Amino acid sequence: MFQSTRQRLALWYTGITAVFLLLFAASFYWYVQATLIERVDDTLGHVVEVVERSLVVDESLLDPQQARHSLEASFRDDPSTLEDDHIDLEWFGPQGELIWSTVPGGIPAPLLTDGSLHTARINPGYWLRQFTEPLLAGDTPLGYLRVSHPWFEVSKPTRQLIWDLSLWGVASLACVGSIGWVLSGLAMQPVRHSYQQLKQFTADASHELRSPLASIQTTVQVALADPQLEADTRQRWQVVERLSLRLGRLVDDLLFLARQDSGMAPFQPRCCAVDALLLQVVEELQGLAHRKGIRLSLEIADPSQLAPADPFGLWGDEDLLARLLTNLLENALLHTPVDGQVQVRLEQRLKAGSPDLLIQVRDTGTGIPPQALPHVFDRFYRVDPARSGDPDRVAGSGLGLAIVKSIAEQHQGQVKVESTLGKGSTFQVILPQRQTELCTPENL
Repeated sequence: MFQSTRQRLALWYTGITAVFLLLFAASFYWYVQATLIERVDDTLGHVVEVVERSLVVDESLLDPQQARHSLEASFRDDPSTLEDDHIDLEWFGPQGELIWSTVPGGIPAPLLTDGSLHTARINPGYWLRQFTEPLLAGDTPLGYLRVSHPWFEVSKPTRQLIWDLSLWGVASLACVGSIGWVLSGLAMQPVRHSYQQLKQFTADASHELRSPLASIQTTVQVALADPQLEADTRQRWQVVERLSLRLGRLVDDLLFLARQDSGMAPFQPRCCAVDALLLQVVEELQGLAHRKGIRLSLEIADPSQLAPADPFGLWGDEDLLARLLTNLLENALLHTPVDGQVQVRLEQRLKAGSPDLLIQVRDTGTGIPPQALPHVFDRFYRVDPARSGDPDRVAGSGLGLAIVKSIAEQHQGQVKVESTLGKGSTFQVILPQRQTELCTPENL
């Protein structure tokens, strides 16, 4: 319980930190990319401005072909500077035809005259940032000037940034996860200490209550043994006896769970015949079922098709298994009305090549509300009779099913429940048959 709580706390620490790191990394990436794009755009704008200032076109040269030679000479005054800056220039005519370019044959990208700044894809993996400016000689259009800058000036730093942010984020999450694990352990220490004290108190209180309860039960039995006891007084003593027995059962359950939690409960595994054990438990509870008018039946599946010599042998603690079966059947009898049925079935299954025993207890009781199903194995949890639709429903102590789950888990098994309100419930106990080689007929 504490280990799973500690894990959840550490995961919450790491998850919340991951969200903040993701938001920070996304914001930082967007800021860096926007800054790089802005720098490229400023460079393109500056180049266009410099080129426009350097152009000298005689207005008498109205022939675009003559203007082209003038412009070409201006471009080639200092071409090395443009090559060092990785910038290419193109001049297009008024109709969009390529007149001159620093790239032989021109850049294979459409001329966009409606927007000055845009990003063009030349081929897969190669992009250009382009700036297009119309050229005018007075009111005479000479065409368009397009300046191109490689996009890798933006993409290369941003890819490296993504790689760096990913490594930094993973390292940060690993550190946060480790720190969260340590901090959650420190935070759980006071809770663990308080829980240990509570378990110790429960165990001590349960143990100390057993002696006075035994004295009360002895006194009640002596009083009831008096043949001259009046009927009214005898009835009152019987009520005291019934309540003392119920209280004694509650104390035993509390002591059992406290010892289970602290690891003090003895676990003495040996080879157990579950079918014989189930027959004994059903026989013991037949009297209770008869008094309540409930038909209690047992079915043991035919194991003839299964390989093991003893298909119902289980390596476990026989006393604990008997308590598991008793609690499960008593719970079914407790919540089944008169003229109801409780059906018990035992079978062996082969699941993924590994055998296990399935114990199924099905009753025709009032059922369990869907919202209560996840909590039926919690300690002291009892379904509200008003919610179950049966105001006369008898409620137990809320520890029987918790003990069933504890014993099943101690045998590496599990407990499941299915229920339909108003029709009944089905409890399933699955016990894996480990160390079956020790369960031979001679050991039973």
